[in-house]
Amino acid sequence: MAYTLLRPLLFKLDPETAHRITFSALEKAFKLGLLKRRTFACPARRVMGITFPNPIGLAAGLDKNGEHLDALSALGFGFLEIGTVTPRPQPGNPAPRIFRIPQARAVINRLGFNNHGVDQLIANVNAANYQGILGINIGKNFDTPIEKAVDDYRLCLKKVYALASYITINISSPNTQNLRQLQGADALDHLLSALKSEQLHLSQQHGEYKPLAVKIAPDLDASQIKAIASLLLKHNIDGVIATNTTLARIGIEHLPVSLEAGGLSGAPLTQQSTSVIRKLHQLLQGSIPIIGVGGIMSAQDAKDKMDAGADLIQVYTGLIYQGPDLLPKIAEAICQHSETITP
Repeated sequence: MAYTLLRPLLFKLDPETAHRITFSALEKAFKLGLLKRRTFACPARRVMGITFPNPIGLAAGLDKNGEHLDALSALGFGFLEIGTVTPRPQPGNPAPRIFRIPQARAVINRLGFNNHGVDQLIANVNAANYQGILGINIGKNFDTPIEKAVDDYRLCLKKVYALASYITINISSPNTQNLRQLQGADALDHLLSALKSEQLHLSQQHGEYKPLAVKIAPDLDASQIKAIASLLLKHNIDGVIATNTTLARIGIEHLPVSLEAGGLSGAPLTQQSTSVIRKLHQLLQGSIPIIGVGGIMSAQDAKDKMDAGADLIQVYTGLIYQGPDLLPKIAEAICQHSETITP
Protein backbone atom coordinates (compact mmCIF):
# COMPACT_ATOMS: atom_id res chain seq x y z
CA MET A 1 0.00 0.00 0.00
CA ALA A 2 2.80 2.42 0.93
CA TYR A 3 4.55 1.81 -2.38
CA THR A 4 1.37 2.60 -4.32
CA LEU A 5 1.33 6.03 -2.69
CA LEU A 6 5.04 6.62 -3.22
CA ARG A 7 5.30 5.43 -6.81
CA PRO A 8 4.02 8.65 -8.49
CA LEU A 9 6.68 10.60 -6.60
CA LEU A 10 9.41 8.09 -7.41
CA PHE A 11 8.45 8.12 -11.09
CA LYS A 12 9.13 11.86 -11.21
CA LEU A 13 12.76 11.12 -10.38
CA ASP A 14 15.54 9.73 -12.52
CA PRO A 15 15.21 5.90 -12.31
CA GLU A 16 18.63 5.38 -10.72
CA THR A 17 17.91 8.07 -8.11
CA ALA A 18 14.54 6.46 -7.40
CA HIS A 19 16.27 3.09 -7.05
CA ARG A 20 18.66 4.44 -4.42
CA ILE A 21 15.89 6.20 -2.50
CA THR A 22 13.70 3.09 -2.50
CA PHE A 23 16.48 0.91 -1.15
CA SER A 24 17.40 3.52 1.45
CA ALA A 25 13.80 3.57 2.67
CA LEU A 26 13.64 -0.24 2.66
CA GLU A 27 16.84 -0.47 4.72
CA LYS A 28 15.62 2.11 7.25
CA ALA A 29 12.28 0.36 7.64
CA PHE A 30 14.04 -2.97 8.15
CA LYS A 31 16.51 -1.64 10.73
CA LEU A 32 13.78 0.16 12.66
CA GLY A 33 11.68 -3.00 12.78
CA LEU A 34 8.93 -1.42 10.69
CA LEU A 35 9.20 -3.99 7.91
CA LYS A 36 7.05 -6.95 8.80
CA ARG A 37 8.54 -10.24 7.64
CA ARG A 38 6.38 -12.03 5.11
CA THR A 39 6.29 -15.76 4.52
CA PHE A 40 4.15 -17.68 2.07
CA ALA A 41 2.76 -21.09 2.93
CA CYS A 42 3.91 -22.77 -0.25
CA PRO A 43 4.92 -26.41 -0.50
CA ALA A 44 8.72 -26.61 -0.66
CA ARG A 45 10.17 -27.34 -4.10
CA ARG A 46 13.29 -29.37 -4.79
CA VAL A 47 15.00 -27.76 -7.80
CA MET A 48 18.66 -28.15 -8.87
CA GLY A 49 19.16 -30.22 -5.74
CA ILE A 50 18.12 -27.27 -3.55
CA THR A 51 14.99 -27.09 -1.41
CA PHE A 52 13.27 -23.76 -2.09
CA PRO A 53 10.77 -22.66 0.58
CA ASN A 54 8.68 -21.00 -2.13
CA PRO A 55 9.14 -20.63 -5.88
CA ILE A 56 9.22 -16.81 -6.01
CA GLY A 57 12.67 -15.32 -6.48
CA LEU A 58 14.25 -11.95 -7.02
CA ALA A 59 15.90 -11.65 -10.42
CA ALA A 60 19.49 -10.52 -10.79
CA GLY A 61 20.04 -6.83 -11.42
CA LEU A 62 18.05 -5.24 -8.61
CA ASP A 63 20.74 -5.82 -5.97
CA LYS A 64 23.86 -6.06 -8.10
CA ASN A 65 26.35 -5.89 -5.24
CA GLY A 66 24.48 -7.89 -2.60
CA GLU A 67 24.05 -4.84 -0.38
CA HIS A 68 20.43 -5.38 0.70
CA LEU A 69 20.03 -9.10 1.35
CA ASP A 70 18.58 -8.84 4.85
CA ALA A 71 15.95 -6.24 3.97
CA LEU A 72 14.97 -7.99 0.74
CA SER A 73 14.57 -11.31 2.51
CA ALA A 74 11.86 -9.79 4.72
CA LEU A 75 9.62 -9.29 1.67
CA GLY A 76 8.98 -13.03 1.40
CA PHE A 77 11.16 -14.17 -1.48
CA GLY A 78 11.96 -17.87 -1.61
CA PHE A 79 15.38 -17.03 -2.98
CA LEU A 80 17.47 -14.03 -4.00
CA GLU A 81 19.79 -13.70 -6.98
CA ILE A 82 22.41 -10.96 -6.87
CA GLY A 83 24.76 -9.62 -9.55
CA THR A 84 25.62 -9.54 -12.34
CA VAL A 85 29.11 -9.30 -10.87
CA THR A 86 32.38 -9.09 -12.80
CA PRO A 87 35.98 -9.80 -11.74
CA ARG A 88 36.90 -6.12 -11.55
CA PRO A 89 34.71 -3.14 -10.56
CA GLN A 90 33.31 -1.22 -13.50
CA PRO A 91 31.05 1.85 -13.80
CA GLY A 92 28.89 0.54 -16.62
CA ASN A 93 27.62 2.63 -19.50
CA PRO A 94 27.19 6.43 -19.33
CA ALA A 95 23.97 7.86 -17.86
CA PRO A 96 21.16 8.25 -18.62
CA ARG A 97 20.90 4.48 -18.98
CA ILE A 98 17.50 3.52 -17.56
CA PHE A 99 14.22 4.63 -19.14
CA ARG A 100 10.70 3.95 -17.92
CA ILE A 101 7.82 3.50 -20.35
CA PRO A 102 4.80 3.71 -18.02
CA GLN A 103 2.26 3.43 -20.85
CA ALA A 104 3.61 -0.05 -21.57
CA ARG A 105 4.60 -0.94 -17.98
CA ALA A 106 8.13 -1.41 -19.26
CA VAL A 107 11.72 -0.39 -18.61
CA ILE A 108 14.70 -0.10 -20.94
CA ASN A 109 18.14 -0.38 -19.40
CA ARG A 110 21.64 -0.24 -20.81
CA LEU A 111 23.49 -0.36 -17.51
CA GLY A 112 26.31 -2.53 -18.77
CA PHE A 113 27.14 -4.66 -15.71
CA ASN A 114 27.83 -1.69 -13.43
CA ASN A 115 29.06 -3.25 -10.18
CA HIS A 116 31.68 -2.97 -7.44
CA GLY A 117 33.50 -6.16 -8.44
CA VAL A 118 33.38 -9.69 -7.12
CA ASP A 119 35.54 -9.04 -4.03
CA GLN A 120 33.17 -6.34 -2.75
CA LEU A 121 30.15 -8.55 -3.40
CA ILE A 122 31.76 -11.30 -1.35
CA ALA A 123 32.41 -8.84 1.50
CA ASN A 124 28.78 -7.69 1.39
CA VAL A 125 27.43 -11.25 1.51
CA ASN A 126 29.71 -12.11 4.42
CA ALA A 127 28.51 -9.02 6.32
CA ALA A 128 24.83 -9.93 5.90
CA ASN A 129 22.79 -12.15 8.19
CA TYR A 130 20.87 -13.67 5.29
CA GLN A 131 20.71 -17.46 5.55
CA GLY A 132 18.37 -18.16 2.66
CA ILE A 133 18.99 -19.45 -0.85
CA LEU A 134 21.38 -17.19 -2.73
CA GLY A 135 22.05 -17.18 -6.44
CA ILE A 136 25.10 -15.26 -7.65
CA ASN A 137 25.02 -14.11 -11.26
CA ILE A 138 28.44 -13.78 -12.93
CA GLY A 139 29.62 -12.06 -16.11
CA LYS A 140 32.68 -10.72 -17.86
CA ASN A 141 34.25 -7.27 -17.69
CA PHE A 142 33.38 -5.06 -20.64
CA ASP A 143 37.02 -4.77 -21.75
CA THR A 144 37.81 -8.48 -21.60
CA PRO A 145 38.04 -9.77 -25.20
CA ILE A 146 35.24 -12.17 -25.99
CA GLU A 147 37.73 -14.93 -26.79
CA LYS A 148 39.02 -14.64 -23.20
CA ALA A 149 35.59 -14.39 -21.57
CA VAL A 150 35.91 -17.88 -20.09
CA ASP A 151 38.75 -16.60 -17.86
CA ASP A 152 36.46 -13.99 -16.27
CA TYR A 153 33.66 -16.50 -15.69
CA ARG A 154 36.07 -19.04 -14.23
CA LEU A 155 37.57 -16.45 -11.86
CA CYS A 156 34.15 -15.34 -10.61
CA LEU A 157 32.99 -18.94 -10.25
CA LYS A 158 35.99 -19.75 -8.06
CA LYS A 159 35.50 -16.69 -5.86
CA VAL A 160 31.74 -16.98 -5.25
CA TYR A 161 31.49 -20.76 -5.10
CA ALA A 162 31.65 -21.10 -1.31
CA LEU A 163 28.97 -18.44 -0.70
CA ALA A 164 26.45 -19.23 -3.43
CA SER A 165 23.60 -21.71 -3.32
CA TYR A 166 23.81 -21.71 -7.13
CA ILE A 167 25.74 -19.73 -9.71
CA THR A 168 24.24 -18.19 -12.85
CA ILE A 169 26.30 -17.77 -16.02
CA ASN A 170 24.99 -14.61 -17.69
CA ILE A 171 25.66 -14.79 -21.42
CA SER A 172 22.57 -12.90 -22.51
CA SER A 173 22.77 -9.26 -21.45
CA PRO A 174 22.45 -7.04 -24.52
CA ASN A 175 24.43 -4.25 -22.87
CA THR A 176 27.97 -5.67 -22.92
CA GLN A 177 29.41 -5.65 -26.42
CA ASN A 178 29.55 -9.08 -28.08
CA LEU A 179 28.41 -10.90 -24.92
CA ARG A 180 25.51 -12.62 -26.68
CA GLN A 181 27.99 -14.21 -29.07
CA LEU A 182 28.62 -16.66 -26.24
CA GLN A 183 25.18 -18.15 -26.96
CA GLY A 184 26.48 -19.40 -30.30
CA ALA A 185 26.98 -23.16 -30.46
CA ASP A 186 30.79 -23.31 -30.64
CA ALA A 187 31.39 -20.54 -28.11
CA LEU A 188 28.80 -21.93 -25.69
CA ASP A 189 30.19 -25.45 -26.02
CA HIS A 190 33.66 -24.19 -25.09
CA LEU A 191 32.41 -22.04 -22.20
CA LEU A 192 30.21 -24.72 -20.66
CA SER A 193 32.93 -27.35 -20.97
CA ALA A 194 35.40 -25.12 -19.11
CA LEU A 195 32.97 -24.05 -16.40
CA LYS A 196 31.59 -27.54 -15.84
CA SER A 197 35.14 -28.80 -15.36
CA GLU A 198 35.80 -25.98 -12.89
CA GLN A 199 32.55 -26.69 -11.07
CA LEU A 200 33.47 -30.34 -10.55
CA HIS A 201 36.94 -29.37 -9.33
CA LEU A 202 35.45 -26.86 -6.88
CA SER A 203 32.91 -29.36 -5.63
CA GLN A 204 35.76 -31.71 -4.68
CA GLN A 205 37.77 -28.88 -3.15
CA HIS A 206 34.86 -27.58 -1.03
CA GLY A 207 33.16 -30.91 -0.42
CA GLU A 208 29.88 -29.52 -1.74
CA TYR A 209 28.29 -29.43 -5.18
CA LYS A 210 26.88 -26.05 -6.22
CA PRO A 211 24.58 -25.99 -9.28
CA LEU A 212 25.30 -23.99 -12.42
CA ALA A 213 22.49 -22.25 -14.31
CA VAL A 214 22.71 -20.47 -17.67
CA LYS A 215 20.69 -17.31 -18.35
CA ILE A 216 19.60 -16.96 -21.98
CA ALA A 217 18.08 -14.24 -24.14
CA PRO A 218 14.50 -14.09 -25.41
CA ASP A 219 15.71 -13.05 -28.88
CA LEU A 220 16.43 -16.58 -30.07
CA ASP A 221 14.82 -18.47 -32.91
CA ALA A 222 13.69 -22.10 -32.65
CA SER A 223 16.95 -23.51 -34.03
CA GLN A 224 19.04 -21.47 -31.58
CA ILE A 225 16.90 -22.59 -28.63
CA LYS A 226 17.25 -26.20 -29.79
CA ALA A 227 21.05 -25.86 -30.07
CA ILE A 228 21.30 -24.32 -26.59
CA ALA A 229 19.07 -27.00 -25.07
CA SER A 230 21.26 -29.69 -26.65
CA LEU A 231 24.41 -28.14 -25.14
CA LEU A 232 22.82 -27.77 -21.71
CA LEU A 233 22.05 -31.48 -21.79
CA LYS A 234 25.46 -32.41 -23.17
CA HIS A 235 27.28 -30.63 -20.34
CA ASN A 236 24.85 -31.63 -17.57
CA ILE A 237 24.06 -28.01 -16.70
CA ASP A 238 21.86 -27.85 -13.62
CA GLY A 239 19.38 -25.15 -14.64
CA VAL A 240 18.42 -22.60 -17.26
CA ILE A 241 17.02 -19.12 -16.62
CA ALA A 242 14.70 -17.84 -19.32
CA THR A 243 14.88 -15.02 -20.11
CA ASN A 244 16.95 -11.86 -20.01
CA THR A 245 15.76 -8.57 -21.52
CA THR A 246 14.85 -8.19 -25.20
CA LEU A 247 16.10 -5.99 -28.01
CA ALA A 248 12.67 -6.13 -29.66
CA ARG A 249 10.26 -3.19 -29.48
CA ILE A 250 7.21 -4.81 -31.03
CA GLY A 251 4.04 -2.83 -30.35
CA ILE A 252 5.69 0.02 -28.46
CA GLU A 253 7.70 1.71 -31.21
CA HIS A 254 5.47 4.79 -31.05
CA LEU A 255 5.98 5.43 -27.33
CA PRO A 256 8.44 8.00 -25.92
CA VAL A 257 12.00 6.66 -25.33
CA SER A 258 11.00 3.24 -26.70
CA LEU A 259 13.78 3.37 -29.28
CA GLU A 260 16.52 4.04 -26.74
CA ALA A 261 19.28 1.42 -26.93
CA GLY A 262 19.25 -1.30 -24.31
CA GLY A 263 17.31 -4.29 -23.07
CA LEU A 264 13.55 -4.03 -22.65
CA SER A 265 11.82 -5.60 -19.65
CA GLY A 266 8.28 -5.55 -18.34
CA ALA A 267 4.91 -6.27 -19.92
CA PRO A 268 6.03 -6.22 -23.60
CA LEU A 269 8.42 -9.09 -22.79
CA THR A 270 5.85 -11.31 -21.07
CA GLN A 271 4.67 -13.46 -23.95
CA GLN A 272 8.07 -13.63 -25.64
CA SER A 273 9.70 -14.96 -22.49
CA THR A 274 6.90 -17.44 -21.82
CA SER A 275 7.21 -18.73 -25.37
CA VAL A 276 10.92 -19.46 -24.87
CA ILE A 277 10.11 -21.29 -21.61
CA ARG A 278 7.52 -23.41 -23.38
CA LYS A 279 9.94 -24.36 -26.16
CA LEU A 280 12.69 -25.19 -23.67
CA HIS A 281 10.32 -27.32 -21.65
CA GLN A 282 9.35 -29.29 -24.75
CA LEU A 283 13.02 -29.85 -25.62
CA LEU A 284 14.33 -30.61 -22.14
CA GLN A 285 11.39 -32.77 -21.03
CA GLY A 286 12.08 -32.09 -17.38
CA SER A 287 15.75 -33.10 -17.57
CA ILE A 288 16.91 -29.61 -16.64
CA PRO A 289 14.78 -27.28 -14.48
CA ILE A 290 13.73 -23.88 -15.82
CA ILE A 291 13.60 -20.62 -13.87
CA GLY A 292 11.10 -18.34 -15.59
CA VAL A 293 11.66 -14.60 -15.64
CA GLY A 294 10.63 -11.77 -17.94
CA GLY A 295 7.53 -9.62 -17.81
CA ILE A 296 5.93 -11.05 -14.67
CA MET A 297 3.68 -8.12 -13.91
CA SER A 298 0.78 -9.99 -12.32
CA ALA A 299 -0.13 -13.22 -10.60
CA GLN A 300 -1.51 -14.55 -13.88
CA ASP A 301 1.81 -13.89 -15.62
CA ALA A 302 3.57 -15.97 -12.98
CA LYS A 303 1.05 -18.77 -13.30
CA ASP A 304 1.44 -18.74 -17.09
CA LYS A 305 5.20 -19.15 -16.72
CA MET A 306 4.71 -22.12 -14.39
CA ASP A 307 2.12 -23.64 -16.73
CA ALA A 308 4.58 -23.26 -19.61
CA GLY A 309 7.14 -25.35 -17.75
CA ALA A 310 8.97 -23.10 -15.27
CA ASP A 311 9.88 -24.75 -11.97
CA LEU A 312 10.60 -21.41 -10.27
CA ILE A 313 9.99 -17.79 -11.21
CA GLN A 314 11.80 -14.48 -10.66
CA VAL A 315 10.51 -10.92 -10.65
CA TYR A 316 12.12 -7.53 -11.20
CA THR A 317 10.27 -4.96 -13.34
CA GLY A 318 6.96 -6.05 -11.84
CA LEU A 319 8.27 -4.77 -8.50
CA ILE A 320 8.98 -1.37 -10.02
CA TYR A 321 5.37 -1.03 -11.15
CA GLN A 322 3.52 -3.02 -8.47
CA GLY A 323 5.80 -2.90 -5.44
CA PRO A 324 6.22 -5.72 -2.89
CA ASP A 325 2.46 -6.36 -2.78
CA LEU A 326 2.91 -8.22 -6.07
CA LEU A 327 4.51 -11.12 -4.15
CA PRO A 328 1.52 -12.26 -2.05
CA LYS A 329 -0.67 -12.05 -5.16
CA ILE A 330 1.72 -14.35 -7.01
CA ALA A 331 1.92 -16.69 -4.01
CA GLU A 332 -1.86 -16.97 -3.87
CA ALA A 333 -1.99 -17.85 -7.57
CA ILE A 334 0.82 -20.40 -7.71
CA CYS A 335 0.85 -21.71 -4.13
CA GLN A 336 -2.86 -21.38 -3.38
CA HIS A 337 -2.06 -20.41 0.19
CA SER A 338 -2.33 -17.06 1.90
CA GLU A 339 0.63 -15.13 3.31
CA THR A 340 1.56 -14.80 6.94
CA ILE A 341 3.24 -11.72 8.41
CA THR A 342 5.38 -11.73 11.53
CA PRO A 343 6.83 -8.75 13.40
